[in-house]
Amino acid sequence: MRKIVIRAGGVAIRARLLDTPTAERIWAALPIEAAARTWGEEVYFDAPVSSAAEPDARVVVKPGDIAFWPDGDAIAIGFGPTPLSRTRGEIRLAGPCNVWAEALDDVRQLKSVHPGVAISVQEDG
Repeated sequence: MRKIVIRAGGVAIRARLLDTPTAERIWAALPIEAAARTWGEEVYFDAPVSSAAEPDARVVVKPGDIAFWPDGDAIAIGFGPTPLSRTRGEIRLAGPCNVWAEALDDVRQLKSVHPGVAISVQEDG
């Protein structure tokens, strides 16, 4: 099982990769370094990969889903409501996203990450 760790400020979240084309592209691009951006209760950041929306791409995700936003070439991690959320607690992303990994740690830790903070994704182990 392939694992990554996402670090931002004092936060570290481990995740396991799923078997998807997007996961393959991101794995091949590691390590990734970028500046964090926020949108409601979502942290997202640029990734040096491109990937079209996969057949199971979705707009609403659950806590722990690590997604890739094809329209922005960005990794998106939602941990609560965004400006587009329609119901309490719904995590609605800006557009259809490919879920390519599942967090092994609580993504709500990302609440402490502010825009501009350095964020990295690297192989874990």
